[in-house]
Amino acid sequence: MKHYLFVIFAIATANLVKAQEVLTAKEAVEIALKNNYDILIATNQAKISEKNAGIANAGMLPTLGATLTQNNNIQNSTQTQADGTERKLDNAKNNSLNYGVTLGWTIFDGLKMFARYEQLKELEKQGETQLKSAIVTKVADVLSTYYDLVQQQQMLTTLDTAIVISKQRLQTADNRFKIGKASKLEVLNAQVDLNTDASSLLKQKELFANTMTALNELLARDITTVFRVEEAVTIDSKMELRDLMSQAEKQNPDIQLAVINKRVAELDLKQVKSNRYPVIRLNTGYNFSETESSLGFVTQSSSKGLNYGVSATLNIFNGFLQHRNEKIANLQVENTQFLLDKQKQTLNTQLATVYQSYRTNLELTDLEEKNEDIARQNMEITLEKFRIGTITTIEFRNAQLNYITARTRHNAARYQAKISEVALKELAGSVTF
Repeated sequence: MKHYLFVIFAIATANLVKAQEVLTAKEAVEIALKNNYDILIATNQAKISEKNAGIANAGMLPTLGATLTQNNNIQNSTQTQADGTERKLDNAKNNSLNYGVTLGWTIFDGLKMFARYEQLKELEKQGETQLKSAIVTKVADVLSTYYDLVQQQQMLTTLDTAIVISKQRLQTADNRFKIGKASKLEVLNAQVDLNTDASSLLKQKELFANTMTALNELLARDITTVFRVEEAVTIDSKMELRDLMSQAEKQNPDIQLAVINKRVAELDLKQVKSNRYPVIRLNTGYNFSETESSLGFVTQSSSKGLNYGVSATLNIFNGFLQHRNEKIANLQVENTQFLLDKQKQTLNTQLATVYQSYRTNLELTDLEEKNEDIARQNMEITLEKFRIGTITTIEFRNAQLNYITARTRHNAARYQAKISEVALKELAGSVTF
């Protein structure tokens, strides 16, 4: 009889398998990492932060520029000289041309440029951490949806198994009716229950299709792609809360971002304090100048040559703004420390809560596995008794429903345990598949 029930289950599974692509959890994650739009955007943002983290952007390098200016005008001019002589010229042309190159280099600004460079490097780390956060979050989303689809597929198999059993029951009832050992009512009840199972299967197929569409969307591929998922779900039952908390403090992206934000605020404070010191700048250049005038003592002149010098500026008093800016920067540093402490506390709370659910779901998985085994044995005995006509159709239906419920609860418990595992690894910053 046990072999008979196994054959029924195999038939139900074969009805669903057909010739479809099998998508593994690893393949799903790899596709998402390659295609998902959120990850692609975060990748480009990280590249932008990397490009920005340079000494030129921090103001450490000199600047070199070239200028060219030419002015032309035509005027009607009248000049009266000291001896009273008057000179007039209509349409007098005056031209001037200036061009050259200039080099400027700030050699000291109270070490602001060095603080700025360190800040840019921290912002580069921030971009990398935000990318990691996007990856961890998206991988967790993909795995959660994937294992939800596994649960839905297992539910389809369970309901298909129920239909196969219900068809066997209907056939048996019909045969008994034809030989006069059962009433027409028994046949009708069997038909009603078969229709009920078929209705449940249709609804489950709809839910399965919608979940498949959601996973295709996460993978950023054609949402009409049809595939199957693996039936086996391996649950990591060896995780410990203390290890997860220690790992999360080092790897959780939110904690890492909070640490980086604190460092950025500290470097902001250094830049504000640098305004108390003088700014020393070297300047040099080579310029050429030429002018032409149709009327005047000098009708043409030109000059060229090197100029160089040094400039220094120092803010002596700016209405106590320096003191105010430093005070605000100090408060910003203090706030980032508060946010870091809050983030750690929130993370540990989340870990403790999810870990408790994880342990509970592991126990439920073991319990529901035993319940399913008991329900299966009961179903096997009931099938045999029904075939020989020693139990009523109501007893048969109850055993069938108990078996379906037991399988459903076992699948749900495994799914919840796996989701708890994924959530814990996401919080720890190390989602695996």
